[in-house]
Amino acid sequence: MILLKQGYWVLVADGKKMVFLRNNENTKDYDLRVVWHQSMENPPSREHGTDRPGRANSVPGARRAAVKESDWHQVEETKFAQEVADILDHAAEDGAFEKIVIVAPPKALGDLRAAIKPHTRAKVLAEIPSTLTNHPIEKIEHILKTELDQM
Repeated sequence: MILLKQGYWVLVADGKKMVFLRNNENTKDYDLRVVWHQSMENPPSREHGTDRPGRANSVPGARRAAVKESDWHQVEETKFAQEVADILDHAAEDGAFEKIVIVAPPKALGDLRAAIKPHTRAKVLAEIPSTLTNHPIEKIEHILKTELDQM
């Protein structure tokens, strides 16, 4: 069982939205309040670019091979995870929170884990691989309490 104390933060993020929440109550009853939020537009890859796949010659005289087209949607999600990590690192350096719980889908969680600095990593109380960015705060509180009680 992990306790979410008063003043601890929760980051709910995915590849295009993030919400920083602060618990304003004791460990039994969560009262999450929005500290800061941000989202970005990230259309599907087909809308990022319509160029044909490139071609490459590895050896003169050899056949040309198609180069796999970049997944621009995924590239933008990875950039967004880096932005979230930068904000999280700055908040940790400024002492904005003592501990934080990170809630994100597995891919975004992995990107965040790789991007945050060690001093921020030390403040991570728990990681929950789930997509909660489109849920109301009351639902996030309920799911978070259930998940943390099982840890």
